[in-house]
Amino acid sequence: MRRREFSMLFVGAAVCWPLAARAQQPEQTRRIGVLMNRAAGDPEGRARVAAFQHGLQQWGWTDGRNVRIDIRWGEDDADRERQYAAELVALAPDVILAAGTLGVAALQHVTRTLPIVFVGVGDPVGAGFVDNLARPGGNTTGFMVYEYSLSGKWLELLKEIAPSVTRAAVLRDPDSPAGIGQFSAIQAVAQPLGVEVNPLSVRDAGEIERGVAAFARAANGGLIVTPSGWVSLHRDLIITVAARHKLPAVYAFRYMVTGGGLISYAPDWVDQYRPAASYVDRILKGEKPAHLPVQAPTKYELVINLKTAKALGLNVPPTLLSRADEVIE
Repeated sequence: MRRREFSMLFVGAAVCWPLAARAQQPEQTRRIGVLMNRAAGDPEGRARVAAFQHGLQQWGWTDGRNVRIDIRWGEDDADRERQYAAELVALAPDVILAAGTLGVAALQHVTRTLPIVFVGVGDPVGAGFVDNLARPGGNTTGFMVYEYSLSGKWLELLKEIAPSVTRAAVLRDPDSPAGIGQFSAIQAVAQPLGVEVNPLSVRDAGEIERGVAAFARAANGGLIVTPSGWVSLHRDLIITVAARHKLPAVYAFRYMVTGGGLISYAPDWVDQYRPAASYVDRILKGEKPAHLPVQAPTKYELVINLKTAKALGLNVPPTLLSRADEVIE
């Protein structure tokens, strides 16, 4: 081969080789942290993570292929949430998904720059996580679980399914930033409905049992069980105690009605993890949490357990049954 031809061949190969090498390079792996406020074996928590992963797949992200997902289960325990928040931030992920108020608070204590997308927060503005809903500012945005006006709906439904109720205890987490707003919304509709409402702040199983037992000593009582991490943790106990004292109760979680509770009105908590995946996708592609508005649910579900209603001696009005999204018989 002539020297000139060999030189041209060598130059051509040198030009083509980097292009071929770049084409064969593996896709960049991004990293996502997930801080859940459930126990690792909790079926509801697993369903929420699965919904998030499915949402990511719809946007082209697959765990083990082009993204790595690191999950920590904080169980809505303040110390554990702080520990796992620090662990996740130390891994330097591109973005963190956080479930619940405690988890977001723990993460913001550790970082004010790493992007955070939350799910399951009641009052992100009141908690100080965002500046406002339309333009959050800072490093955090996400999906709130309800607006305060929903809290009044719980009392309306309790009175509709159990008309004899004239007293309602509002079970709540005293450490929840949303508690004051929720109770105010309930109070706003209490007088027109002829119901006296009382806050029942409880932190553990013993306080739940003693508080509900004391409230049930007087007649015509009912319960409003507001959403929080400790409610999820003690859901079976709360349902059992309400049944023991023959108290009609309205819940903010569907799974508490499928588990034996009377009635619930709430957004689809699992479904919120799918749009959360879209925010994570947008952040991975360069958008900033500060510019992504906080979103509230657009659909709420009414679920009624007729078996529980019968055990309480209640006749559910046909008008209420006709509005139910799900009836458990």
